[in-house]
Amino acid sequence: MEAATQFHVISFEGPDPYSQAGGIASRITGLTRALADAGSDTHLWFVGDPGLPGLETDGRLTLHRWCQWISRYHPEGVYAGEEGKRADLARSLPLALAGEVVPRLRSGQRAVILAEEWQTADAVLHLDWLLRQADVRERVLMLWNANNTFSFDRIDWGRLARAAVITTVSRYMKHLMRGRGVEALVIPNGLSSEALIAPARQAVNAFRHRMRDRIVLSKVARFDPDKRWATAIDIVGELKRQGQRPLLFARGGIEPYGKHVLSTAAAGGLRITERSARYGDARGLLGVLDSVAGYDIVNLRVPLTCEGRRLLFRGSSAVLANSGHEPFGLVGLETMAVGGVACTGCSGEDYAVPGQNALVLETSDPKEFVALFHELCAHPDRERAIRRAGQLTARRYTWPRIVQRALLPRLQALSGN
Repeated sequence: MEAATQFHVISFEGPDPYSQAGGIASRITGLTRALADAGSDTHLWFVGDPGLPGLETDGRLTLHRWCQWISRYHPEGVYAGEEGKRADLARSLPLALAGEVVPRLRSGQRAVILAEEWQTADAVLHLDWLLRQADVRERVLMLWNANNTFSFDRIDWGRLARAAVITTVSRYMKHLMRGRGVEALVIPNGLSSEALIAPARQAVNAFRHRMRDRIVLSKVARFDPDKRWATAIDIVGELKRQGQRPLLFARGGIEPYGKHVLSTAAAGGLRITERSARYGDARGLLGVLDSVAGYDIVNLRVPLTCEGRRLLFRGSSAVLANSGHEPFGLVGLETMAVGGVACTGCSGEDYAVPGQNALVLETSDPKEFVALFHELCAHPDRERAIRRAGQLTARRYTWPRIVQRALLPRLQALSGN
Protein backbone atom coordinates (compact mmCIF):
# COMPACT_ATOMS: atom_id res chain seq x y z
CA MET A 1 0.00 0.00 0.00
CA GLU A 2 1.03 3.62 -0.49
CA ALA A 3 2.85 5.19 2.45
CA ALA A 4 0.12 7.84 2.80
CA THR A 5 -2.68 5.27 3.02
CA GLN A 6 -4.71 5.71 6.18
CA PHE A 7 -6.44 2.75 7.85
CA HIS A 8 -9.80 3.00 9.59
CA VAL A 9 -11.21 -0.01 11.49
CA ILE A 10 -14.87 -0.05 12.60
CA SER A 11 -16.00 -2.49 15.28
CA PHE A 12 -18.31 -2.84 18.26
CA GLU A 13 -15.55 -4.44 20.34
CA GLY A 14 -12.16 -2.93 21.11
CA PRO A 15 -9.31 -2.65 23.64
CA ASP A 16 -11.27 -1.21 26.60
CA PRO A 17 -12.34 -3.78 29.23
CA TYR A 18 -15.87 -2.41 28.68
CA SER A 19 -15.57 -3.31 25.00
CA GLN A 20 -14.21 -6.83 25.38
CA ALA A 21 -16.68 -9.70 25.02
CA GLY A 22 -14.83 -12.36 23.05
CA GLY A 23 -12.43 -13.07 20.24
CA ILE A 24 -13.38 -9.99 18.20
CA ALA A 25 -11.81 -7.66 20.78
CA SER A 26 -8.59 -9.68 20.59
CA ARG A 27 -8.69 -9.56 16.80
CA ILE A 28 -9.33 -5.83 16.60
CA THR A 29 -6.75 -4.91 19.23
CA GLY A 30 -4.05 -7.05 17.64
CA LEU A 31 -4.83 -5.97 14.08
CA THR A 32 -4.85 -2.24 14.76
CA ARG A 33 -1.70 -2.37 16.87
CA ALA A 34 0.12 -4.36 14.16
CA LEU A 35 -0.94 -1.87 11.47
CA ALA A 36 0.22 1.06 13.60
CA ASP A 37 3.51 -0.63 14.49
CA ALA A 38 4.09 -1.28 10.79
CA GLY A 39 4.05 2.50 10.27
CA SER A 40 0.47 3.05 9.06
CA ASP A 41 -1.71 5.87 10.35
CA THR A 42 -4.44 3.75 11.96
CA HIS A 43 -7.79 4.74 13.45
CA LEU A 44 -10.06 2.43 15.47
CA TRP A 45 -13.73 3.41 15.78
CA PHE A 46 -15.48 1.30 18.42
CA VAL A 47 -18.07 1.27 21.21
CA GLY A 48 -15.78 2.37 24.01
CA ASP A 49 -15.85 2.87 27.75
CA PRO A 50 -18.12 5.86 28.49
CA GLY A 51 -15.74 7.02 31.23
CA LEU A 52 -12.69 7.34 28.98
CA PRO A 53 -11.78 10.12 26.49
CA GLY A 54 -13.72 10.04 23.24
CA LEU A 55 -10.49 10.55 21.31
CA GLU A 56 -7.15 9.10 22.35
CA THR A 57 -3.87 8.82 20.44
CA ASP A 58 -1.06 6.35 21.07
CA GLY A 59 1.67 6.81 18.49
CA ARG A 60 0.19 6.02 15.08
CA LEU A 61 -2.96 4.49 16.59
CA THR A 62 -5.94 6.74 17.29
CA LEU A 63 -8.92 5.47 19.26
CA HIS A 64 -12.39 6.92 18.53
CA ARG A 65 -14.78 5.81 21.29
CA TRP A 66 -18.31 5.85 19.92
CA CYS A 67 -21.83 5.59 21.38
CA GLN A 68 -20.54 6.78 24.76
CA TRP A 69 -23.71 8.71 25.50
CA ILE A 70 -25.66 5.44 25.17
CA SER A 71 -23.07 3.35 27.01
CA ARG A 72 -23.49 5.53 30.10
CA TYR A 73 -26.97 4.03 30.43
CA HIS A 74 -25.60 0.51 29.91
CA PRO A 75 -22.54 0.01 32.15
CA GLU A 76 -22.77 -3.80 31.85
CA GLY A 77 -20.69 -3.93 28.68
CA VAL A 78 -20.41 -3.38 24.97
CA TYR A 79 -23.47 -5.40 23.91
CA ALA A 80 -25.82 -4.01 26.54
CA GLY A 81 -28.26 -1.75 24.67
CA GLU A 82 -26.97 -3.26 21.44
CA GLU A 83 -29.78 -2.16 19.12
CA GLY A 84 -29.56 1.47 20.18
CA LYS A 85 -25.80 1.46 19.78
CA ARG A 86 -25.98 -0.20 16.38
CA ALA A 87 -28.46 2.38 15.11
CA ASP A 88 -26.42 5.28 16.48
CA LEU A 89 -23.21 3.88 15.01
CA ALA A 90 -24.83 3.45 11.58
CA ARG A 91 -26.24 6.97 11.65
CA SER A 92 -23.48 9.10 13.14
CA LEU A 93 -20.15 7.32 12.77
CA PRO A 94 -20.04 7.43 8.93
CA LEU A 95 -20.60 11.19 9.02
CA ALA A 96 -17.65 11.68 11.37
CA LEU A 97 -15.41 9.22 9.52
CA ALA A 98 -16.20 10.82 6.17
CA GLY A 99 -15.36 14.20 7.65
CA GLU A 100 -12.01 12.74 8.72
CA VAL A 101 -11.04 11.16 5.38
CA VAL A 102 -12.68 13.21 2.59
CA PRO A 103 -10.25 16.17 2.80
CA ARG A 104 -7.30 13.79 2.71
CA LEU A 105 -8.76 11.89 -0.23
CA ARG A 106 -9.32 15.09 -2.18
CA SER A 107 -5.66 15.97 -1.66
CA GLY A 108 -4.67 12.72 -3.40
CA GLN A 109 -4.27 10.33 -0.48
CA ARG A 110 -5.95 6.96 -0.07
CA ALA A 111 -7.77 5.12 2.71
CA VAL A 112 -8.59 1.53 3.66
CA ILE A 113 -11.69 0.93 5.76
CA LEU A 114 -12.09 -2.41 7.55
CA ALA A 115 -15.44 -3.08 9.26
CA GLU A 116 -16.20 -6.04 11.53
CA GLU A 117 -19.33 -8.09 12.04
CA TRP A 118 -23.02 -7.63 11.30
CA GLN A 119 -23.50 -4.64 13.62
CA THR A 120 -21.40 -2.49 11.26
CA ALA A 121 -23.06 -3.50 7.97
CA ASP A 122 -25.46 -0.53 7.88
CA ALA A 123 -22.61 1.84 8.76
CA VAL A 124 -20.69 0.50 5.75
CA LEU A 125 -23.68 1.14 3.47
CA HIS A 126 -24.08 4.68 4.82
CA LEU A 127 -20.36 5.39 4.49
CA ASP A 128 -20.28 4.06 0.93
CA TRP A 129 -23.12 6.45 0.02
CA LEU A 130 -21.38 9.44 1.64
CA LEU A 131 -18.11 8.78 -0.17
CA ARG A 132 -19.91 8.47 -3.50
CA GLN A 133 -21.71 11.75 -2.85
CA ALA A 134 -18.34 13.37 -2.19
CA ASP A 135 -16.99 11.84 -5.42
CA VAL A 136 -14.02 10.19 -3.64
CA ARG A 137 -15.22 6.58 -3.45
CA GLU A 138 -12.62 5.31 -5.92
CA ARG A 139 -9.83 6.36 -3.54
CA VAL A 140 -11.15 4.15 -0.73
CA LEU A 141 -10.81 0.37 -0.41
CA MET A 142 -13.60 -0.83 1.88
CA LEU A 143 -13.77 -4.33 3.41
CA TRP A 144 -16.36 -5.90 5.67
CA ASN A 145 -15.42 -8.98 7.69
CA ALA A 146 -17.55 -11.81 9.13
CA ASN A 147 -16.20 -13.44 12.29
CA ASN A 148 -19.28 -15.62 12.76
CA THR A 149 -22.69 -16.32 11.26
CA PHE A 150 -24.61 -14.29 13.85
CA SER A 151 -27.54 -12.30 12.36
CA PHE A 152 -26.67 -13.21 8.77
CA ASP A 153 -30.41 -13.08 8.07
CA ARG A 154 -30.41 -9.35 8.90
CA ILE A 155 -27.81 -8.45 6.26
CA ASP A 156 -28.67 -7.23 2.77
CA TRP A 157 -25.90 -9.20 1.10
CA GLY A 158 -26.42 -7.74 -2.37
CA ARG A 159 -26.06 -4.13 -1.19
CA LEU A 160 -23.17 -5.00 1.11
CA ALA A 161 -21.24 -6.76 -1.66
CA ARG A 162 -21.64 -3.68 -3.87
CA ALA A 163 -20.39 -1.42 -1.08
CA ALA A 164 -17.44 -3.45 0.20
CA VAL A 165 -15.20 -6.45 -0.39
CA ILE A 166 -16.47 -9.21 1.90
CA THR A 167 -13.91 -11.16 3.92
CA THR A 168 -13.96 -13.81 6.63
CA VAL A 169 -11.58 -15.62 8.97
CA SER A 170 -11.32 -19.22 7.71
CA ARG A 171 -12.03 -21.54 4.80
CA TYR A 172 -14.84 -23.07 6.86
CA MET A 173 -16.57 -19.68 7.13
CA LYS A 174 -15.92 -19.04 3.45
CA HIS A 175 -17.81 -22.22 2.52
CA LEU A 176 -20.70 -21.39 4.87
CA MET A 177 -21.03 -17.98 3.26
CA ARG A 178 -20.81 -19.43 -0.24
CA GLY A 179 -23.94 -21.40 0.63
CA ARG A 180 -25.69 -18.04 0.94
CA GLY A 181 -24.40 -16.88 -2.42
CA VAL A 182 -21.68 -14.74 -0.82
CA GLU A 183 -18.12 -14.91 -2.14
CA ALA A 184 -15.73 -14.04 0.70
CA LEU A 185 -11.96 -13.72 0.85
CA VAL A 186 -10.11 -15.32 3.77
CA ILE A 187 -7.92 -13.20 6.04
CA PRO A 188 -7.18 -15.26 9.18
CA ASN A 189 -7.08 -14.13 12.77
CA GLY A 190 -3.80 -13.56 14.54
CA LEU A 191 -2.24 -13.47 17.98
CA SER A 192 -0.84 -10.50 19.83
CA SER A 193 2.82 -10.69 20.85
CA GLU A 194 1.61 -10.96 24.45
CA ALA A 195 0.06 -14.36 23.68
CA LEU A 196 3.53 -15.79 22.98
CA ILE A 197 4.91 -14.88 26.41
CA ALA A 198 5.63 -18.11 28.28
CA PRO A 199 4.08 -18.31 31.75
CA ALA A 200 6.60 -18.11 34.57
CA ARG A 201 8.20 -21.51 35.08
CA GLN A 202 7.76 -21.21 38.83
CA ALA A 203 4.01 -20.68 38.39
CA VAL A 204 3.72 -23.65 36.00
CA ASN A 205 5.64 -25.87 38.41
CA ALA A 206 3.41 -24.76 41.28
CA PHE A 207 0.29 -25.46 39.21
CA ARG A 208 1.44 -28.93 38.23
CA HIS A 209 2.66 -29.77 41.72
CA ARG A 210 -0.74 -28.98 43.23
CA MET A 211 -2.47 -30.92 40.44
CA ARG A 212 -0.15 -33.93 40.54
CA ASP A 213 -1.84 -37.28 39.94
CA ARG A 214 -4.76 -35.52 38.21
CA ILE A 215 -5.62 -35.37 34.50
CA VAL A 216 -6.17 -31.63 34.27
CA LEU A 217 -8.43 -30.46 31.47
CA SER A 218 -9.53 -26.91 30.83
CA LYS A 219 -12.19 -25.29 28.71
CA VAL A 220 -12.60 -21.53 28.19
CA ALA A 221 -15.60 -20.66 26.01
CA ARG A 222 -19.07 -19.17 26.05
CA PHE A 223 -21.72 -21.43 27.53
CA ASP A 224 -23.22 -22.35 24.18
CA PRO A 225 -24.19 -25.77 22.75
CA ASP A 226 -21.95 -25.12 19.72
CA LYS A 227 -18.94 -25.08 22.05
CA ARG A 228 -19.61 -28.74 22.92
CA TRP A 229 -19.66 -28.30 26.66
CA ALA A 230 -21.71 -31.50 26.82
CA THR A 231 -18.78 -33.36 25.25
CA ALA A 232 -16.41 -31.90 27.84
CA ILE A 233 -18.66 -33.14 30.64
CA ASP A 234 -18.91 -36.57 28.99
CA ILE A 235 -15.11 -36.74 28.69
CA VAL A 236 -14.70 -36.10 32.42
CA GLY A 237 -17.31 -38.76 33.16
CA GLU A 238 -15.68 -41.30 30.85
CA LEU A 239 -12.22 -40.77 32.36
CA LYS A 240 -13.67 -41.15 35.84
CA ARG A 241 -15.47 -44.37 34.86
CA GLN A 242 -12.13 -45.73 33.67
CA GLY A 243 -10.64 -45.15 37.12
CA GLN A 244 -8.76 -41.97 36.25
CA ARG A 245 -8.79 -38.76 38.30
CA PRO A 246 -9.83 -36.01 35.88
CA LEU A 247 -10.31 -32.39 36.89
CA LEU A 248 -11.93 -29.93 34.51
CA PHE A 249 -11.35 -26.21 34.94
CA ALA A 250 -14.39 -24.64 33.29
CA ARG A 251 -14.53 -20.94 32.48
CA GLY A 252 -17.74 -20.04 30.69
CA GLY A 253 -19.77 -16.87 30.43
CA ILE A 254 -23.04 -15.65 31.92
CA GLU A 255 -25.20 -17.43 29.35
CA PRO A 256 -28.21 -19.39 30.73
CA TYR A 257 -26.95 -22.58 29.10
CA GLY A 258 -24.26 -22.72 31.77
CA LYS A 259 -26.82 -23.81 34.36
CA HIS A 260 -27.86 -26.69 32.12
CA VAL A 261 -24.23 -27.77 31.64
CA LEU A 262 -23.50 -27.83 35.37
CA SER A 263 -26.79 -29.46 36.35
CA THR A 264 -26.21 -32.20 33.75
CA ALA A 265 -22.73 -32.80 35.16
CA ALA A 266 -24.10 -33.02 38.70
CA ALA A 267 -26.87 -35.39 37.60
CA GLY A 268 -24.20 -37.62 36.08
CA GLY A 269 -22.46 -37.96 39.42
CA LEU A 270 -19.68 -35.41 38.92
CA ARG A 271 -18.77 -33.24 41.89
CA ILE A 272 -18.56 -29.51 41.17
CA THR A 273 -17.10 -26.62 43.09
CA GLU A 274 -17.28 -22.93 42.22
CA ARG A 275 -14.19 -20.81 42.76
CA SER A 276 -13.72 -17.09 42.47
CA ALA A 277 -10.75 -14.81 43.05
CA ARG A 278 -10.16 -11.11 43.31
CA TYR A 279 -7.85 -11.22 40.31
CA GLY A 280 -7.73 -13.55 37.32
CA ASP A 281 -3.95 -13.48 36.92
CA ALA A 282 -1.52 -16.33 37.63
CA ARG A 283 -1.51 -15.66 41.37
CA GLY A 284 -5.30 -15.61 41.49
CA LEU A 285 -5.53 -18.86 39.54
CA LEU A 286 -3.08 -20.62 41.83
CA GLY A 287 -5.11 -19.42 44.77
CA VAL A 288 -8.21 -21.36 43.69
CA LEU A 289 -6.39 -24.69 43.47
CA ASP A 290 -6.50 -25.49 47.16
CA SER A 291 -8.87 -28.18 48.43
CA VAL A 292 -10.08 -29.46 45.05
CA ALA A 293 -9.07 -33.08 45.66
CA GLY A 294 -12.66 -34.28 46.07
CA TYR A 295 -14.03 -32.56 42.97
CA ASP A 296 -14.24 -33.36 39.27
CA ILE A 297 -15.06 -29.88 37.94
CA VAL A 298 -13.95 -26.45 39.07
CA ASN A 299 -16.31 -23.76 37.77
CA LEU A 300 -14.12 -20.65 37.57
CA ARG A 301 -16.11 -17.52 38.36
CA VAL A 302 -13.30 -15.07 37.68
CA PRO A 303 -12.44 -13.40 34.35
CA LEU A 304 -8.99 -14.67 33.42
CA THR A 305 -6.32 -12.19 32.40
CA CYS A 306 -3.90 -13.06 29.59
CA GLU A 307 -1.43 -14.15 32.26
CA GLY A 308 -4.01 -16.40 33.91
CA ARG A 309 -5.05 -17.96 30.60
CA ARG A 310 -1.44 -18.66 29.64
CA LEU A 311 -0.80 -20.45 32.93
CA LEU A 312 -4.00 -22.49 32.68
CA PHE A 313 -3.36 -23.51 29.06
CA ARG A 314 0.27 -24.44 29.71
CA GLY A 315 -0.39 -26.26 32.98
CA SER A 316 -3.33 -28.35 31.71
CA SER A 317 -2.88 -31.85 30.39
CA ALA A 318 -5.09 -30.75 27.47
CA VAL A 319 -7.24 -27.74 26.59
CA LEU A 320 -10.67 -28.68 25.23
CA ALA A 321 -11.04 -26.07 22.49
CA ASN A 322 -13.30 -28.32 20.40
CA SER A 323 -16.57 -26.98 19.01
CA GLY A 324 -19.26 -28.15 16.65
CA HIS A 325 -19.17 -24.77 14.91
CA GLU A 326 -15.97 -22.77 15.24
CA PRO A 327 -15.33 -19.96 12.77
CA PHE A 328 -11.61 -19.80 13.62
CA GLY A 329 -10.73 -21.14 17.07
CA LEU A 330 -8.55 -18.56 18.78
CA VAL A 331 -8.38 -20.48 22.09
CA GLY A 332 -6.70 -23.42 20.37
CA LEU A 333 -4.10 -21.13 18.85
CA GLU A 334 -3.54 -19.38 22.20
CA THR A 335 -2.97 -22.80 23.75
CA MET A 336 -0.38 -23.68 21.14
CA ALA A 337 1.39 -20.35 21.67
CA VAL A 338 2.34 -21.25 25.26
CA GLY A 339 3.22 -24.87 24.56
CA GLY A 340 -0.07 -26.39 25.68
CA VAL A 341 -1.84 -29.38 24.12
CA ALA A 342 -4.77 -28.01 22.13
CA CYS A 343 -7.72 -30.29 21.44
CA THR A 344 -9.70 -28.67 18.63
CA GLY A 345 -12.68 -29.53 16.48
CA CYS A 346 -12.45 -29.66 12.71
CA SER A 347 -14.45 -26.70 11.43
CA GLY A 348 -12.65 -23.34 11.20
CA GLU A 349 -9.37 -24.33 12.83
CA ASP A 350 -7.30 -24.12 9.63
CA TYR A 351 -4.07 -24.10 11.67
CA ALA A 352 -4.67 -27.49 13.37
CA VAL A 353 -2.98 -30.58 11.91
CA PRO A 354 -4.16 -33.82 13.61
CA GLY A 355 -1.41 -35.51 15.59
CA GLN A 356 1.19 -32.99 14.51
CA ASN A 357 0.40 -29.82 16.44
CA ALA A 358 -2.95 -30.65 18.06
CA LEU A 359 -5.47 -33.33 18.94
CA VAL A 360 -8.41 -32.93 16.55
CA LEU A 361 -11.84 -34.34 17.40
CA GLU A 362 -14.25 -35.18 14.59
CA THR A 363 -17.15 -36.38 16.73
CA SER A 364 -18.85 -35.64 20.05
CA ASP A 365 -18.07 -39.14 21.34
CA PRO A 366 -15.96 -38.78 24.53
CA LYS A 367 -14.21 -42.05 23.78
CA GLU A 368 -12.55 -40.41 20.77
CA PHE A 369 -10.73 -37.93 23.01
CA VAL A 370 -9.93 -40.53 25.65
CA ALA A 371 -8.31 -42.82 23.08
CA LEU A 372 -6.25 -40.01 21.51
CA PHE A 373 -5.23 -38.68 24.92
CA HIS A 374 -4.16 -42.08 26.29
CA GLU A 375 -2.16 -42.72 23.12
CA LEU A 376 -0.39 -39.42 23.65
CA CYS A 377 0.31 -40.18 27.32
CA ALA A 378 1.81 -43.53 26.31
CA HIS A 379 4.32 -41.77 24.08
CA PRO A 380 5.80 -38.75 25.90
CA ASP A 381 8.02 -37.98 22.92
CA ARG A 382 4.91 -37.41 20.79
CA GLU A 383 3.45 -35.12 23.41
CA ARG A 384 6.63 -33.04 23.48
CA ALA A 385 6.65 -32.92 19.68
CA ILE A 386 3.02 -31.71 19.56
CA ARG A 387 3.77 -28.99 22.09
CA ARG A 388 6.83 -27.81 20.10
CA ALA A 389 5.00 -27.95 16.77
CA GLY A 390 2.12 -25.99 18.25
CA GLN A 391 4.42 -23.21 19.36
CA LEU A 392 5.97 -23.00 15.89
CA THR A 393 2.49 -22.83 14.35
CA ALA A 394 1.41 -20.05 16.69
CA ARG A 395 4.43 -17.93 15.78
CA ARG A 396 3.28 -18.02 12.15
CA TYR A 397 -0.05 -16.56 13.24
CA THR A 398 1.10 -13.44 15.07
CA TRP A 399 -0.61 -10.26 13.89
CA PRO A 400 2.54 -8.69 12.44
CA ARG A 401 3.01 -11.78 10.28
CA ILE A 402 -0.66 -11.93 9.29
CA VAL A 403 -0.56 -8.26 8.28
CA GLN A 404 2.61 -8.69 6.21
CA ARG A 405 1.85 -12.13 4.78
CA ALA A 406 -1.92 -12.05 4.23
CA LEU A 407 -3.55 -8.65 4.69
CA LEU A 408 -1.25 -6.18 2.92
CA PRO A 409 -0.66 -8.40 -0.16
CA ARG A 410 -4.42 -8.89 -0.44
CA LEU A 411 -5.03 -5.15 -0.20
CA GLN A 412 -2.35 -4.54 -2.83
CA ALA A 413 -4.08 -6.94 -5.18
CA LEU A 414 -7.51 -5.44 -4.56
CA SER A 415 -6.30 -1.89 -5.08
CA GLY A 416 -4.55 -2.82 -8.31
CA ASN A 417 -1.22 -1.32 -7.23
